[in-house]
Amino acid sequence: MNYIRHLNGIFIAFTKDSRLNPTHVSLYWALFHFANINRFPEFFHIDRAEIMKISKIGSKGTYHKCLKELHHWKYIHYSPSYNPYKGSKINLFDFGTSTEQVSDGHRTGSEQALVPNTTIYKQNRNKNENRGKGLPPKNFSEVFDFLKKEECAKNIGQEKLKKEAQKFFNHYSANGWKIGGKTPMENWMPAAENWLLKAEEFENKSDGNEKNGRKDNLHISKSKDYHQPL
Repeated sequence: MNYIRHLNGIFIAFTKDSRLNPTHVSLYWALFHFANINRFPEFFHIDRAEIMKISKIGSKGTYHKCLKELHHWKYIHYSPSYNPYKGSKINLFDFGTSTEQVSDGHRTGSEQALVPNTTIYKQNRNKNENRGKGLPPKNFSEVFDFLKKEECAKNIGQEKLKKEAQKFFNHYSANGWKIGGKTPMENWMPAAENWLLKAEEFENKSDGNEKNGRKDNLHISKSKDYHQPL
């Protein structure tokens, strides 16, 4: 999912849809936040209490009503769970794959016009998207061995790469392999790639974006890849 194209598409859809009220919009952005931190998987499980807290919805009745309506209006696919230990399953339909909407103004999973992947990193990420799911890595060496084969590590020295692999493994081992300390990590490999990319961005900003002791916020050190979650 292209982050920027999707945001543009969903804003246009929201503007044209008179059925929506602020509660629908707030709930959608809470679901979008969960999809983003999980790197936009095909589907993800949600915790009702946490979604209600983020979206500022105080009534369970309102929450379930809006969730079903977003599903019925084809903004999301909602599969309710009746298991108290497993949250409901959500899929966000992609509004960023085309400049035109389908005939009813909303895009469904079978009606998406796919955009070909054009970057090596995107191709590599798709190739690895089903790896790393389930159990976390056994040790930092497994993280290191994975990262040194990836495109995102080609300009990073071995010592730096080993250090970041150790930091990644230590950080998530300490918090039980949860994103933000709350959401269980479904796939550690894309998370490790993202960790390395952000570490490199931070280092570049620290080295090159200061003038006369002040940060130069008008210049960036590298091009942004808007296929990646923020």
